[in-house]
Amino acid sequence: MLLFKKTKDLQDYLAKAKKQGQRMGFVPTMGALHEGHMELIRRSAAENDLTICSIYVNPTQFNELSDLEKYPRTPEKDLLLLREVGSLIIFFPSDKEIYPDGPSNAPLIDLGHLNEVQEAAFRPGHFDGVVQVVHRLLSIVQPDRLYMGQKDYQQVLVIRELIRQKLPDTTLVMCPIVREADGLAMSSRNVRLDTGFRQKAPLIAATLETAAAQLPEKAIAEIKQEAIDKLNEAGFKTEYFEISNADTLLSVGQLSREADLVLSTAVWAGEVRLIDNLLVPINF
Repeated sequence: MLLFKKTKDLQDYLAKAKKQGQRMGFVPTMGALHEGHMELIRRSAAENDLTICSIYVNPTQFNELSDLEKYPRTPEKDLLLLREVGSLIIFFPSDKEIYPDGPSNAPLIDLGHLNEVQEAAFRPGHFDGVVQVVHRLLSIVQPDRLYMGQKDYQQVLVIRELIRQKLPDTTLVMCPIVREADGLAMSSRNVRLDTGFRQKAPLIAATLETAAAQLPEKAIAEIKQEAIDKLNEAGFKTEYFEISNADTLLSVGQLSREADLVLSTAVWAGEVRLIDNLLVPINF
Protein backbone atom coordinates (compact mmCIF):
# COMPACT_ATOMS: atom_id res chain seq x y z
CA MET A 1 0.00 0.00 0.00
CA LEU A 2 1.29 3.43 -0.98
CA LEU A 3 -0.04 6.72 0.40
CA PHE A 4 0.18 10.04 -1.42
CA LYS A 5 -0.79 13.45 -0.07
CA LYS A 6 0.46 15.59 -2.96
CA THR A 7 -1.27 15.69 -6.34
CA LYS A 8 1.97 15.91 -8.33
CA ASP A 9 3.52 12.93 -6.54
CA LEU A 10 0.45 10.82 -7.25
CA GLN A 11 0.27 11.88 -10.88
CA ASP A 12 3.96 11.14 -11.45
CA TYR A 13 3.50 7.64 -10.06
CA LEU A 14 0.34 6.98 -12.08
CA ALA A 15 1.94 8.29 -15.28
CA LYS A 16 4.63 5.60 -15.01
CA ALA A 17 1.98 2.94 -14.40
CA LYS A 18 0.03 4.06 -17.46
CA LYS A 19 3.15 3.83 -19.61
CA GLN A 20 3.42 0.22 -18.51
CA GLY A 21 -0.13 -0.38 -19.74
CA GLN A 22 -1.67 -0.83 -16.32
CA ARG A 23 -5.47 -0.47 -16.11
CA MET A 24 -6.63 1.71 -13.23
CA GLY A 25 -9.72 1.64 -11.07
CA PHE A 26 -10.69 4.50 -8.78
CA VAL A 27 -12.83 4.58 -5.63
CA PRO A 28 -13.42 8.09 -4.23
CA THR A 29 -14.50 8.17 -0.58
CA MET A 30 -14.93 10.63 2.27
CA GLY A 31 -13.40 8.21 4.74
CA ALA A 32 -15.15 6.65 7.74
CA LEU A 33 -14.84 3.47 5.69
CA HIS A 34 -17.13 0.48 6.10
CA GLU A 35 -17.77 -2.79 4.31
CA GLY A 36 -19.64 -1.01 1.52
CA HIS A 37 -16.51 0.93 0.61
CA MET A 38 -14.39 -2.20 0.90
CA GLU A 39 -16.60 -4.03 -1.58
CA LEU A 40 -16.04 -1.25 -4.11
CA ILE A 41 -12.29 -1.45 -3.54
CA ARG A 42 -12.21 -5.25 -3.81
CA ARG A 43 -14.15 -5.17 -7.04
CA SER A 44 -11.81 -2.59 -8.49
CA ALA A 45 -8.81 -4.65 -7.37
CA ALA A 46 -10.27 -7.71 -9.10
CA GLU A 47 -10.95 -5.88 -12.38
CA ASN A 48 -7.89 -3.62 -12.69
CA ASP A 49 -4.12 -3.76 -12.41
CA LEU A 50 -4.05 -0.85 -9.98
CA THR A 51 -6.67 0.58 -7.62
CA ILE A 52 -6.62 4.11 -6.24
CA CYS A 53 -8.76 5.06 -3.23
CA SER A 54 -9.09 8.70 -2.23
CA ILE A 55 -10.06 9.88 1.24
CA TYR A 56 -11.27 13.47 1.25
CA VAL A 57 -14.17 15.10 3.09
CA ASN A 58 -15.38 17.56 0.47
CA PRO A 59 -16.70 20.78 2.05
CA THR A 60 -18.51 22.02 -1.06
CA GLN A 61 -21.17 19.29 -0.98
CA PHE A 62 -22.42 19.98 2.54
CA ASN A 63 -25.41 22.27 2.87
CA GLU A 64 -24.85 22.92 6.57
CA LEU A 65 -21.52 23.68 8.26
CA SER A 66 -22.70 21.68 11.28
CA ASP A 67 -23.15 18.58 9.10
CA LEU A 68 -19.62 18.97 7.76
CA GLU A 69 -18.26 19.33 11.29
CA LYS A 70 -20.14 16.24 12.50
CA TYR A 71 -19.09 14.05 9.59
CA PRO A 72 -17.08 11.15 11.09
CA ARG A 73 -13.34 11.21 10.45
CA THR A 74 -11.43 8.02 11.26
CA PRO A 75 -8.18 8.13 9.25
CA GLU A 76 -6.23 5.65 11.41
CA LYS A 77 -9.03 3.07 11.26
CA ASP A 78 -9.47 3.67 7.53
CA LEU A 79 -5.82 3.01 6.77
CA LEU A 80 -5.86 -0.19 8.84
CA LEU A 81 -8.84 -1.45 6.83
CA LEU A 82 -7.20 -0.54 3.54
CA ARG A 83 -4.04 -2.48 4.43
CA GLU A 84 -6.11 -5.68 4.07
CA VAL A 85 -6.61 -5.07 0.35
CA GLY A 86 -2.92 -5.38 -0.53
CA SER A 87 -1.73 -3.54 -3.63
CA LEU A 88 -3.52 -0.23 -3.28
CA ILE A 89 -2.79 3.46 -3.80
CA ILE A 90 -4.23 5.87 -1.21
CA PHE A 91 -4.72 9.53 -2.05
CA PHE A 92 -5.16 11.60 1.12
CA PRO A 93 -5.17 15.21 -0.11
CA SER A 94 -5.64 18.48 1.73
CA ASP A 95 -8.13 21.17 0.67
CA LYS A 96 -5.26 23.01 -1.00
CA GLU A 97 -4.45 19.98 -3.18
CA ILE A 98 -8.05 19.60 -4.31
CA TYR A 99 -8.86 23.30 -4.64
CA PRO A 100 -5.51 25.05 -5.26
CA ASP A 101 -7.32 28.16 -6.50
CA GLY A 102 -10.13 27.96 -3.97
CA PRO A 103 -13.45 26.12 -4.30
CA SER A 104 -15.08 28.64 -6.63
CA ASN A 105 -14.07 27.00 -9.91
CA ALA A 106 -16.55 24.27 -10.82
CA PRO A 107 -17.14 22.55 -14.17
CA LEU A 108 -20.16 23.81 -16.07
CA ILE A 109 -22.45 20.91 -16.84
CA ASP A 110 -26.20 20.77 -17.27
CA LEU A 111 -27.71 18.22 -14.90
CA GLY A 112 -31.26 19.08 -15.93
CA HIS A 113 -33.92 17.68 -13.62
CA LEU A 114 -31.33 15.61 -11.74
CA ASN A 115 -30.42 18.85 -10.00
CA GLU A 116 -34.04 19.51 -9.04
CA VAL A 117 -35.62 16.31 -7.72
CA GLN A 118 -35.28 14.14 -4.61
CA GLU A 119 -31.87 14.77 -3.01
CA ALA A 120 -31.37 17.96 -5.00
CA ALA A 121 -34.72 19.36 -3.86
CA PHE A 122 -33.83 18.92 -0.18
CA ARG A 123 -30.10 19.65 -0.46
CA PRO A 124 -29.79 22.55 -2.90
CA GLY A 125 -26.27 22.91 -4.24
CA HIS A 126 -25.24 19.46 -3.02
CA PHE A 127 -24.69 17.96 -6.45
CA ASP A 128 -22.84 21.03 -7.64
CA GLY A 129 -20.31 20.24 -4.92
CA VAL A 130 -20.28 16.54 -5.79
CA VAL A 131 -19.67 17.28 -9.47
CA GLN A 132 -16.94 19.74 -8.55
CA VAL A 133 -14.92 17.36 -6.40
CA VAL A 134 -15.42 14.26 -8.57
CA HIS A 135 -14.42 16.19 -11.69
CA ARG A 136 -11.28 17.38 -9.91
CA LEU A 137 -10.42 13.90 -8.61
CA LEU A 138 -11.01 12.26 -11.99
CA SER A 139 -8.87 14.91 -13.65
CA ILE A 140 -6.06 14.09 -11.21
CA VAL A 141 -6.31 10.28 -11.32
CA GLN A 142 -7.57 9.77 -14.90
CA PRO A 143 -8.78 6.22 -14.17
CA ASP A 144 -10.10 3.71 -16.66
CA ARG A 145 -12.97 2.81 -14.33
CA LEU A 146 -14.75 4.68 -11.54
CA TYR A 147 -16.53 2.61 -8.87
CA MET A 148 -19.52 3.99 -6.98
CA GLY A 149 -22.19 2.44 -4.76
CA GLN A 150 -25.88 2.16 -5.58
CA LYS A 151 -26.87 3.53 -2.17
CA ASP A 152 -26.23 7.02 -3.50
CA TYR A 153 -28.23 6.27 -6.63
CA GLN A 154 -28.98 9.82 -7.69
CA GLN A 155 -25.31 10.66 -7.24
CA VAL A 156 -24.43 7.80 -9.59
CA LEU A 157 -26.75 9.25 -12.24
CA VAL A 158 -25.24 12.71 -11.72
CA ILE A 159 -21.70 11.40 -12.15
CA ARG A 160 -22.79 9.38 -15.17
CA GLU A 161 -23.85 12.68 -16.72
CA LEU A 162 -20.59 14.36 -15.70
CA ILE A 163 -18.62 11.59 -17.39
CA ARG A 164 -20.78 11.72 -20.51
CA GLN A 165 -20.22 15.45 -20.89
CA LYS A 166 -16.65 15.91 -19.69
CA LEU A 167 -14.73 12.66 -19.17
CA PRO A 168 -15.83 10.05 -21.71
CA ASP A 169 -12.64 7.98 -21.35
CA THR A 170 -13.72 6.82 -17.88
CA THR A 171 -16.22 3.98 -17.42
CA LEU A 172 -18.61 4.25 -14.47
CA VAL A 173 -19.28 1.01 -12.57
CA MET A 174 -22.20 0.97 -10.10
CA CYS A 175 -21.95 -1.69 -7.37
CA PRO A 176 -24.89 -3.06 -5.34
CA ILE A 177 -25.81 -1.74 -1.89
CA VAL A 178 -24.05 -3.51 0.96
CA ARG A 179 -26.32 -3.99 3.96
CA GLU A 180 -26.00 -4.86 7.61
CA ALA A 181 -27.35 -8.25 8.68
CA ASP A 182 -30.68 -6.63 9.60
CA GLY A 183 -31.05 -4.88 6.23
CA LEU A 184 -29.86 -1.36 7.03
CA ALA A 185 -27.86 0.08 4.15
CA MET A 186 -24.28 0.62 5.27
CA SER A 187 -23.39 4.29 5.66
CA SER A 188 -20.73 6.31 7.43
CA ARG A 189 -23.59 8.14 9.15
CA ASN A 190 -24.92 4.99 10.84
CA VAL A 191 -22.43 5.38 13.70
CA ARG A 192 -24.27 8.55 14.71
CA LEU A 193 -27.61 6.78 15.23
CA ASP A 194 -28.77 6.50 18.82
CA THR A 195 -29.81 3.07 20.12
CA GLY A 196 -33.52 3.61 19.52
CA PHE A 197 -33.22 4.69 15.92
CA ARG A 198 -30.58 2.06 15.17
CA GLN A 199 -33.10 -0.59 16.23
CA LYS A 200 -35.79 0.96 14.01
CA ALA A 201 -33.53 1.66 11.02
CA PRO A 202 -34.07 -1.71 9.25
CA LEU A 203 -37.67 -0.59 8.69
CA ILE A 204 -36.41 1.70 5.91
CA ALA A 205 -35.28 -1.18 3.71
CA ALA A 206 -38.29 -3.27 4.70
CA THR A 207 -40.64 -0.46 3.65
CA LEU A 208 -38.96 -0.28 0.24
CA GLU A 209 -39.38 -4.04 -0.17
CA THR A 210 -43.04 -3.89 0.84
CA ALA A 211 -43.71 -1.05 -1.59
CA ALA A 212 -42.03 -2.92 -4.44
CA ALA A 213 -44.13 -6.01 -3.72
CA GLN A 214 -47.30 -3.90 -3.94
CA LEU A 215 -46.53 -2.41 -7.36
CA PRO A 216 -48.67 -4.81 -9.40
CA GLU A 217 -51.60 -4.50 -6.98
CA LYS A 218 -52.01 -0.88 -5.86
CA ALA A 219 -51.97 2.61 -7.30
CA ILE A 220 -48.55 4.21 -7.06
CA ALA A 221 -49.85 7.21 -5.13
CA GLU A 222 -51.38 4.87 -2.54
CA ILE A 223 -48.16 2.85 -2.22
CA LYS A 224 -46.11 6.00 -1.66
CA GLN A 225 -48.46 7.42 0.95
CA GLU A 226 -48.64 4.14 2.87
CA ALA A 227 -44.84 3.96 2.92
CA ILE A 228 -44.52 7.54 4.19
CA ASP A 229 -47.13 6.92 6.88
CA LYS A 230 -45.39 3.73 8.00
CA LEU A 231 -42.02 5.44 8.34
CA ASN A 232 -43.44 8.50 10.10
CA GLU A 233 -45.45 6.38 12.52
CA ALA A 234 -42.21 4.64 13.52
CA GLY A 235 -40.72 8.00 14.49
CA PHE A 236 -38.83 8.90 11.34
CA LYS A 237 -39.35 12.20 9.55
CA THR A 238 -39.73 11.32 5.89
CA GLU A 239 -38.50 13.88 3.37
CA TYR A 240 -39.54 11.89 0.33
CA PHE A 241 -40.54 8.43 -0.83
CA GLU A 242 -40.47 8.26 -4.62
CA ILE A 243 -41.12 5.70 -7.32
CA SER A 244 -39.23 6.75 -10.43
CA ASN A 245 -37.89 5.75 -13.80
CA ALA A 246 -34.51 4.23 -12.94
CA ASP A 247 -32.80 5.80 -15.94
CA THR A 248 -34.16 9.34 -15.70
CA LEU A 249 -35.28 9.56 -12.05
CA LEU A 250 -38.53 11.13 -13.19
CA SER A 251 -41.46 10.14 -10.97
CA VAL A 252 -43.97 7.74 -12.47
CA GLY A 253 -47.67 8.22 -11.89
CA GLN A 254 -48.81 4.82 -13.02
CA LEU A 255 -47.28 1.40 -13.47
CA SER A 256 -45.44 0.80 -16.73
CA ARG A 257 -43.22 -2.05 -17.84
CA GLU A 258 -41.34 0.11 -20.31
CA ALA A 259 -38.43 0.89 -17.96
CA ASP A 260 -36.84 -0.29 -14.74
CA LEU A 261 -38.00 1.50 -11.62
CA VAL A 262 -36.16 2.77 -8.58
CA LEU A 263 -37.84 3.28 -5.22
CA SER A 264 -35.98 5.94 -3.23
CA THR A 265 -36.41 7.45 0.20
CA ALA A 266 -34.75 9.88 2.60
CA VAL A 267 -35.65 10.07 6.27
CA TRP A 268 -34.43 11.81 9.37
CA ALA A 269 -33.68 9.45 12.26
CA GLY A 270 -33.40 12.07 14.96
CA GLU A 271 -30.46 14.24 13.87
CA VAL A 272 -29.17 11.73 11.31
CA ARG A 273 -30.35 11.73 7.70
CA LEU A 274 -30.51 8.32 6.02
CA ILE A 275 -31.15 7.42 2.38
CA ASP A 276 -31.90 4.10 0.72
CA ASN A 277 -33.26 2.77 -2.56
CA LEU A 278 -34.36 -0.37 -4.31
CA LEU A 279 -34.09 -1.13 -8.03
CA VAL A 280 -37.05 -2.94 -9.55
CA PRO A 281 -36.36 -4.51 -12.97
CA ILE A 282 -38.75 -4.13 -15.86
CA ASN A 283 -39.81 -7.78 -15.64
CA PHE A 284 -40.86 -7.70 -11.97
